[in-house]
Amino acid sequence: MSLAPAPLPRRAAGLVPMLPLVALPALLALPLTYDGAGPADVVSGLVVVYCVIRLLRERRRPLSPTAAVVLGLPVVGLALAAMGASSPEAGFTGLGRYLQVFVLVPAAVLILVRDRTDFRVLAWSLVGLALWQGAVGVHQYVTGTGASYQGEGVRAVGTFGAHDVMGMATAVSLGLVCAVGIALGRAAVWQRVTATGCAVALLLPLALSFSRGAWIATALTCAVQLVLTGLRRTLKVALAVAAAGVVLTGGFGIGTAQLQERIDSIAQVGDAPDQSVVDRYALWASAAGMWREQPLTGVGLKGFPEYRDGHATLALSSGSEIAGAGTEYRKQALLSPHNMYLLVLSEQGLIGLLALAGGWLALLVGGARRLLRARGRARARGDGPEPDRGPEPGRGPGLDRGPGLDCGLVACGLLLWLLTDFMYGDIGGPSTMLIALSLGLAAWWALAGGEREDAVPRGMASERVEGAAAR
Repeated sequence: MSLAPAPLPRRAAGLVPMLPLVALPALLALPLTYDGAGPADVVSGLVVVYCVIRLLRERRRPLSPTAAVVLGLPVVGLALAAMGASSPEAGFTGLGRYLQVFVLVPAAVLILVRDRTDFRVLAWSLVGLALWQGAVGVHQYVTGTGASYQGEGVRAVGTFGAHDVMGMATAVSLGLVCAVGIALGRAAVWQRVTATGCAVALLLPLALSFSRGAWIATALTCAVQLVLTGLRRTLKVALAVAAAGVVLTGGFGIGTAQLQERIDSIAQVGDAPDQSVVDRYALWASAAGMWREQPLTGVGLKGFPEYRDGHATLALSSGSEIAGAGTEYRKQALLSPHNMYLLVLSEQGLIGLLALAGGWLALLVGGARRLLRARGRARARGDGPEPDRGPEPGRGPGLDRGPGLDCGLVACGLLLWLLTDFMYGDIGGPSTMLIALSLGLAAWWALAGGEREDAVPRGMASERVEGAAAR
């Protein structure tokens, strides 16, 4: 009798390389602390090391020349900005953070995601994190244990706490975008139905996050995803969402007064802005002043807090007030302009912004082109769902069939959400890891996921992607 362990089923064994990536959203579901690097940040470093070990063992190039150029563009501006930092420590920590978020983790996703099954596994893990954080946030609103908003502990922040009030909004928004992309695609019917239910369930915690930037970015992204699937479906879904909104806010009175006031404030950013908007305008003006002082290379990484007061107007307050969700009342300093483009422009100058935004634009153009190509192939096949992947005699453990329309909608949706939200926010806090994963999924679709043939054995599909990356 053999004592050797039984081999894993072929399909389960095929998902083992994805476990390090799936672990990142899982770790963000845990209660977070703010006394150093979080567990997801530490594991992301281990994921990069794991990728290097795999590449050395397999003796292949990590990325194609195109992928290396697109993902490596930010390094130029980062190196110059790091040399111009106020101290070696600031330059080193800033360089490490930017490389982690915009280069290393996206490259790891590009290498480890082999086919559309892996892509969907990671997308569903983002949906799962969004559902968990959303459930915690709704509980906080109902019980009054959330972050303080207008003197009441009703702001849903999930496990991210009052230190990172945008954390839950980011997690829920990205999960909602993934769910909408899967629901609008041509995956198996059970996936589309489940994704639709998840998207509807995530609307409530998104509303209770009271995050205007997340609302705008999510509404725009989902509208674009809908338009890409056809005008008729767009009208149907728009009517359904409007009816659900009327029932939730009018029929059940869920957060009517506070939500209505928050929504109205979006239209008052010019006429009668609240203090948070005034602070944001002042921070934007400060970032623009830093850029005018150093237009090409900026003031250096981590330099915004040091130069802020020298360029800010008197309208800037001493800081934002945070309380609730387990946090004692205190003032939190405003250390960034809450605009990713202006943050990069002020600290890295025009060279850094062109390098970083140039890579994002390349991903958006490449992803959108391949999404349109996938939509054309999907229409040529008819309106039915893609064949479900499963074992087939003589063709390996699973097939990578169909044009992958759902993967394209998810990838382009995630990138569009980030580019829109960057107008109202920037990197910072544990939720930044979700930005890195989203950029990785967008990079996979734009640089490796769109050239797959319609019916390829999974093992062969993985080899083709790896071979393309090596070329």
